[in-house]
Order: sequence, then C-alpha cells, then structure tokens
Amino acid sequence: MVEVLKNYINGEWVESRGTEVLDVVNPATLELLAKVPKSTKEDVEAAIKAAKEAFLEWRCTPPATRVRYLYDYRNLLDEHFEELSEWVVKEHGKTLDEGRGDVKRGIETVELSTGIPTMMMGDIEWDIAKDIDEAYYREPLGVCVGLTPYNFPVMIPLWFLPMAIACGNTFILKPSSQVPISAVKIIELADEAGFPPGVVNLVNGSRDVADILLKSRDVKAVSFVGSTKVARHVYKTAAETGMRAQCQGQAKNFITIMPDADLKSTIAACITSACGCAGQRCLAGENFVPVGGMYEPFKKALLEAASKVKLGYGLDPETQMGSLTSEDQYTKVLEHIQKGVDEGATLLLDGRKVKCEKYPKGYFVGPTIFEDVTPEMTIFKDEIFGPFMALIRAKDLDEAIKLTNSAIYGNAASIFTSNGGTAREFTYRVDAGNIGINIGVAAPVAFFPFSGYKESFFGDLHGQGMDAVEFYTQKKVTITRWF
Repeated sequence: MVEVLKNYINGEWVESRGTEVLDVVNPATLELLAKVPKSTKEDVEAAIKAAKEAFLEWRCTPPATRVRYLYDYRNLLDEHFEELSEWVVKEHGKTLDEGRGDVKRGIETVELSTGIPTMMMGDIEWDIAKDIDEAYYREPLGVCVGLTPYNFPVMIPLWFLPMAIACGNTFILKPSSQVPISAVKIIELADEAGFPPGVVNLVNGSRDVADILLKSRDVKAVSFVGSTKVARHVYKTAAETGMRAQCQGQAKNFITIMPDADLKSTIAACITSACGCAGQRCLAGENFVPVGGMYEPFKKALLEAASKVKLGYGLDPETQMGSLTSEDQYTKVLEHIQKGVDEGATLLLDGRKVKCEKYPKGYFVGPTIFEDVTPEMTIFKDEIFGPFMALIRAKDLDEAIKLTNSAIYGNAASIFTSNGGTAREFTYRVDAGNIGINIGVAAPVAFFPFSGYKESFFGDLHGQGMDAVEFYTQKKVTITRWF
C-alpha cells in the first residue's frame, strides 16, 4: 500500500486532518511513490502554535549550543547523502549527479549556519557622548516559514531552515506537493539530530496552506522560491501582514559568447547550463547570444553537442539528462516549442522528436534549439524551464548587453570571453544579480548571497551568506549611561 506522508509538528509525526491527497509520481517511470495530504487550517495552526511556544526557550539557548544540533544534523545529512540524492532523482527526475549536487549544496548551508556564534555578533561604540555608550544586538524574529519549489527538493529547504534556526528562530517548512518526500527525509534527520520539539516543523499541502501561514500574525518572516506571479503575491500578502519576505521569482538568463571565447569549453558549459536538471533551474541559460563571427561556429558546435545528449531515468548510469518533473511542465514546454514555430523562429533541433525508448511514458523532452529569435517573440521573453536554447544574433558586445538588459527578469547572465576588459564591462553594465564569467551556471556558494534583480526577486535581503543573518535577525540598540 502506498504511504500517505505525515506532517511533523512539535517533534512528532502526525497524520493530517485533511481527507484530500495528491499523488507523488516518479516523472520518468510514472511509478506512484507516495500520497501527500492537503493539510487543513487546523494542521497549520497547530504547527504555528508549536513553533511559537518553542521559540520562547529556543531564542534563549546560547548560539554555541544551538549550532551543536546543527553539527549533528550536518553529519546525519552526510551519512544519508546517497539515499537523499536517490530520492531527489525519483521524485524530481534529475540525474544522479544532479541529485547529489542538490544535496551537497544544501549541506553547504548547514555548514555555514554553524558559524552563527560569530556571524550573529552585534557591535558597540564607547563614548558616543560623554560617559554614554551605544551598542546593538542581533535578536531572532520568532516563527519563520519556508515555501519551497519543486526544482531543488533538498537544497532550497536547506537554504532557509538551518540559517533561521541557527539565528534562534523556529521554522515551518511547506514543501512543494510535487516533491515532498525529499523534504520529509531531511526533516526525519532533523528529528534524529534532536532539535527540541517545535523548533523544526513540516506541513504538507497546497497553496491554501501557504496562504494560512502568510496571513498569520504569529509568523514573522517568509522565504519563498517559485514563479514571479506567486512571488509577487507572497511579497504583497506578507507586507500586509507585517512580516519580512524574501521572494525569489522566475528568470530568463542570457549567455553572451564573444568571438575570442574558447569554443570547446564554452559549448560544454552551455549544454550543462541549458540541459542540466532538464533546464528546470532558475540559473539555466535559455537565450544564447553569439557575437559577430562567433555565430556560425557556435551554432554548429551547439547543435552537434545537443543532439548527442542521452535521455533516460536519472538512476541509470548512462543517462545524461533526465525527465521534466510533471505532466504540467511537460505540456508547458511543448506549448512553447510550438509557439516558437508559430511565431516564425526556425526550429533547428526539435526535442519533441526525441523519445526515451526504455521509459516511453515518462515526461521526456530532448534539447531544443531555435534560431532567428527576435525580442518580440514569446520564446525570447518567457522562461521555458526546459532544455531550451534560443540563438540570437548580436553584432557586438554593446548589442548583446542591450538584449540581455531588455528582459524583465534579472536573475543571472553569463559571458564567455578571454578578454578581461570585455568581462569587466559586461559585469558592470548588465542588470542581473548573478554574473558568470566563463561560467554557464552562475550559482553562488552558501557564504555569498543568491542574488537577483528586477522581477526575479522581491525583497531586499537574499538567501544565503550574511544576507540570511540580516534577514533572520533584528537589531536592538541600547544607549547606556551610568551615574
């Protein structure tokens, strides 16, 4: 019998009061993995109550004591590394190496969080006036929430959870209902690490659960990753409630290829950028801009490399690209391919024609390449979130930068060049939060902020790094004079 996943509230695994469930399906094989409940208002309120009550004691726990739990948690994640990676593959569709990368990046943030005793320190100034001193202290906020997407089932929950609780907050995770098993697994390990009841909680469910959390006056901060439409809703609702919010939205990432780029390494990086995780990541390259005489050599080499990518189930060792995560995403990608054809772009490589013979029912789309793409086209503007590459001509660097900056999103942009001056100009002028220089996926490590501009991000403090410490704490200022 297929398991119905439980919620984790106040240190216990409990069944949801809800009677509706959703299927969790392996997108490559269509095997039913589990069922996830649509939790009720009572479930959510129980989690909020537990987290609020646990905060009273957890915030008083010395930071050095709090991070001892996190050391144990990090070790448990490492011990179960392969198991977690395989679950990411099963419910998301990534390759095994990509699943391992997902888990590894999550563990990096747990490692960062163990530095909180130093990172959370305040500051003091003697004699701001005669015999008067001033200082500030960082204090935790209270109950914090993470609303996480399907594309990184382990990494993104661990962007938020360890930093929030290391700072002295309590935490409620609401994972995507498409990939809830990985979230359950990392919370099982948090339970094994021995965090006090109520410090870490998990509530499964749909957007109704998220809205209940967003409208609660007892929730003090929300971290979100997902579509720009929902990010805007989360940001607006959080502001109306009076809570802090950091909301990562969509992207349309451009990659500029200069005539002096090393073609072999550039092609390898571009294929990884566009096809890694089947294109389902907010740092994937989708619009490729070869400059001047680089256009034809780049196009030829890209077509040759993309046509050799081997599709399959992520746990099969020969697989180079896995499936899309859901039928909805599969349909969306197919619709965008047809939209590109209908709007007059030239389809050079049609991913719809690529079949995975071993797993014929899976949600597989092969690498897809268009040329003659112009800024008026839907495929130029929309994030496809699939293994999709649009070739766009630019006569020089200036035109390439203008094309990049024309996007409403500003998550990432990359340039491939051997000229330092060109790279500096690109970095200086491009309106995006994460810049890659000869890097196809400009993903910051845990101790740098995961940036994002324009409609790719709503808020002022990003995930990761010192931004996370600033986000999950508030400053209390004291002005002191003794007689």
